[in-house]
Amino acid sequence: MSGQKGSGVRIRPTGRRRKKHSRRRRAAVVAAWTLAGAVAVGGGGLAFAYFQLNGNLKAVDINAALGKNRPDDVDDGSQDLLVLGSDSRSGANAAYGTDEGTARSDTAMVLHIDKGHRTASVVSIPRDTLVTRPDCVSDTTGQVVLGQRRAMFNTAYEVGGPACAVKTVESMSGIRMDHYLEIDFTGFKKLIDELGGVRITTTRAIDDPESHLDLAPGTHVLDGEQALGLVRTRKSVGDGSDLGRIQLQQAFIKALMEQVRSVGVFSSPKSLFGLADAATKAVTTDSDLGSVKELAAFANGLKGLGPKNVHMVTLPVQYDPADPNRVVPMAESARQVWDALRRDRPIPDSATRDSAGDKGVAGGIVR
Repeated sequence: MSGQKGSGVRIRPTGRRRKKHSRRRRAAVVAAWTLAGAVAVGGGGLAFAYFQLNGNLKAVDINAALGKNRPDDVDDGSQDLLVLGSDSRSGANAAYGTDEGTARSDTAMVLHIDKGHRTASVVSIPRDTLVTRPDCVSDTTGQVVLGQRRAMFNTAYEVGGPACAVKTVESMSGIRMDHYLEIDFTGFKKLIDELGGVRITTTRAIDDPESHLDLAPGTHVLDGEQALGLVRTRKSVGDGSDLGRIQLQQAFIKALMEQVRSVGVFSSPKSLFGLADAATKAVTTDSDLGSVKELAAFANGLKGLGPKNVHMVTLPVQYDPADPNRVVPMAESARQVWDALRRDRPIPDSATRDSAGDKGVAGGIVR
């Protein structure tokens, strides 16, 4: 972390909480599989649609922003992707809180696809994890934002945008991110609605006034607004912490993957043009994925993945002794997780055995 003075820009202190009406709002989890299936229409013979979908996409040049001071680019056929859910309140997202001019990454997942594209591992990084954030260049001001020890993980996106979030993950993990994918509230809702909803079964009632979700025990087909409420639900499930909410999100992704496979996203491109249109409007990618052609190629690498061969964990953490509202990585256990991904091996059960992140009952509420 740099010791220079005067070259950084001031940011909101890490420990400060947002105003109550904004703090309640949480970002939706990104459905990478839904997007991947949707963009497959680019290779489905619909040439007229290709240019429209291509024009929808927004991309950021992560490689140019970060330069060469990064982990080695291992070309063994495996892929590592940083997936973020943004809590921006700009534009249509203003319905979920006051636009404060900044956004944070309320949901962050590292997706590792093995070199044979037969299995995948997902590591959720809690938003309140205290990390050493490296120096970053802000994507809005172009100024250097000095690094910080014990910074909340989600401030990396706030102060420097996508490139800073990627740089922070690479610093934590020692793994180079091959790609980047981001979605916001409105985009998530539209994807779910275009998909026709997602079928889930709840094992107990969920009544969360803050996320406006009220579900009885049983089977439901959630529309976009309800799905957004589910992945934002926190206080009414488990121990009420963000760690429990992550478990709920992971369970929802499994259900979403089942839905994508059941409706034939990969086999019925014509009927799913609306999904592809919504997906490409909803996401921001790195420049290497910033075309329908590249996204379609990425989609082909995910077609064989189902819920049973995707292993989801939370980065091993423990509650911070100095602040129970924050968590800190368990150094040895986190190292086991990142080493497994780097070596293209399954994450060992021992790595998460004592973690606060994979305890509790929230993950069993949805299936």
